[in-house]
Amino acid sequence: MRMLNKLLFLTLFSFSLYANSILTNYRENGVQDIEKQMDLELGNIQYWENYLTNIDTSFGYIESYSAILTCNKETSSLSLYKQNKKKKFKFLKNYNAFTGKMKGDKKKEGDLKTPLGIYNLTKKISKLDSFYGPLAFVTSYPNTYDTYRGKNGSGIWIHGLPTEQERDEYTKGCIAINNSNIECLDKKININTTMLIINASDTQQNISKKLLSGILAGLYKWRYSWLYNETQLYLSFYANNFIREDGMKYEHFVKYKTRIFKKNEKKTIVFKNITVIPYPNEKDTFQITFKEFYASTSFSFEGDKVLMVKLDKNNSFKIFTEK
Repeated sequence: MRMLNKLLFLTLFSFSLYANSILTNYRENGVQDIEKQMDLELGNIQYWENYLTNIDTSFGYIESYSAILTCNKETSSLSLYKQNKKKKFKFLKNYNAFTGKMKGDKKKEGDLKTPLGIYNLTKKISKLDSFYGPLAFVTSYPNTYDTYRGKNGSGIWIHGLPTEQERDEYTKGCIAINNSNIECLDKKININTTMLIINASDTQQNISKKLLSGILAGLYKWRYSWLYNETQLYLSFYANNFIREDGMKYEHFVKYKTRIFKKNEKKTIVFKNITVIPYPNEKDTFQITFKEFYASTSFSFEGDKVLMVKLDKNNSFKIFTEK
């Protein structure tokens, strides 16, 4: 008990000193200086290691999804995980599934392959050809990484089985489950908060909190450099082979951002609904998504942001494409 009281005293004392430091800084320099100090601290890996202590990182760092569907193409199965009241993802149901006739990752229209990747469910369709069963969920294929790699095609759904026709034991690239199961799935998920991960085998789980802490700290260091117009630090987060989704290559991007940063505009940048997920079948590759709120004197934006990053041997990341 004596030791516990001592630790409590030291903690409160340290906090008091920190609070006094903040108050003094505020008194002498105003709120903007405090804000900059806080923005810098968000890039501290220790902050994120402490923050993630009790966070479920089974599939990665996830703020905005309450359900995850994982498709294992090797075993032809679709599994549902949902958050419980403690915000932990728990296995709920496994469905037998049909996937594309041909093995491997989808690359082009008509190759009869189911893609490997991370997708959203963008729409539910209930009025459709009887071949697809009672309903279908439309996926976001092709995603940002698919586009970067030159993959094409569309119409990758999770759907049911024919109600009036015979069918083969494969699809043209979609994921198909039996009709009672897709109706059951429809009752268990909200498509706006459900993520789909399609893998060649088992989906990676129990992601390292230390690894995720480093990525999240890096994300906020990147934000800091952007927020305070630190051009060289900002550009250091980009790979030399970077290509933005609209086709802008690294050299043009460097010139464009250098010109923008020279304006030295004051900005507001807020990230919400952050998700950091290891990409299926890709070593040291992560997809980072978030809702971005950006405002400066000359421009404002509110919408979804996607960063595809590759980790180096020190687990620092480089952005190789973004949307």
